[in-house]
Amino acid sequence: MSSLQLDWTAAEILADHPVEEPLVVRDVVCHGGFVGDEYVSPRTRFRRDAIDAWQHQHREVTGTEVLGAPLDAFPPHYPSLEQGRFLLGQGVREPVIGLLTRIGTVEGYGGAIRELAPRGDVQRHFADDVKSSATAHLATGLLEAHARDESGWDAQAGHDRMWYAVRDIAFDDPLDGPAEKKLRALIDDAAASIPMPVSMGVRRFDDIDPDFETLIAFMTRVLFIEIRAFHAFAWAEALLSDPDLVAGEGAAARLVSYIRQDESPHVDYLRTALSEMHARNFIGASGRRLDGHEVIGTIWDACLSESLGLGDLRNRAIFDALLADALDTRSDGRDLFEEVDRIGVTLPPGARSTTA
Repeated sequence: MSSLQLDWTAAEILADHPVEEPLVVRDVVCHGGFVGDEYVSPRTRFRRDAIDAWQHQHREVTGTEVLGAPLDAFPPHYPSLEQGRFLLGQGVREPVIGLLTRIGTVEGYGGAIRELAPRGDVQRHFADDVKSSATAHLATGLLEAHARDESGWDAQAGHDRMWYAVRDIAFDDPLDGPAEKKLRALIDDAAASIPMPVSMGVRRFDDIDPDFETLIAFMTRVLFIEIRAFHAFAWAEALLSDPDLVAGEGAAARLVSYIRQDESPHVDYLRTALSEMHARNFIGASGRRLDGHEVIGTIWDACLSESLGLGDLRNRAIFDALLADALDTRSDGRDLFEEVDRIGVTLPPGARSTTA
């Protein structure tokens, strides 16, 4: 075994690097900060080293790799970068403003992950030893760090408010109270047109503690949301870096780049803990052993299928509703809609787009 440190306190996992200057956006103190010109993510003084050590241990003990992040399984962001640039170039800002608002809202939901932290010794769920692993640290820092990153902590703003700042910088505070209320209602109605995911509400292993099975399903769902977000965040950073299309002289895009950096530990600790569970036997309430490959594999496949199905449909429904609303009163609305459709679809010769 290596001599890497594998056991960490919650205080260590939640610890910040000393920074020379905090990240302040429009008079709001956000998490993270700067050492020289380099942005330093929050709560990574030891968290990154801890995750790397747990991954190393997993490879050393099991002889297997950490479960991969299936980025290629997810479609490119919709709308595409070309579609977004076209709309902004035509003065159609509302769909992009709506998507940035939606991202901030979803990020805020991430704070709920702390509510699912396992109570008591997590070892009771496993027949095999989980000491000195990411799994053993879920309730002692990892889930709490994730929650604080997403929805903030104390007076520090997290990713939810940071995304709203991205929107407001890029589009010069585009929403007053009534306008934001209308926008959120439009987004909620579009999202509600697609069935809600059920992966967290379905018991697949009756012998496993239901709260712990819910946590595993939630972690897996969040992992896929984070992976899908890679496409969305890269899209936003590229789109908002063009000073001819948005305000702020690139400040909005830089803020997105900081958020993207912050998300890396989330993907890695989730992959690590799920990999550890995958390689171990669970112990059911009856005392029966359950193969971790079956437990994690079953939940993984169900959540991935749902994310690629309902998740993609929901994202498309939201953008299509935002676009339709923005173009509804424009005399050139039909022409713009057709051009957005044409840009976003690569068709073989003689084929016709059927995109709504």
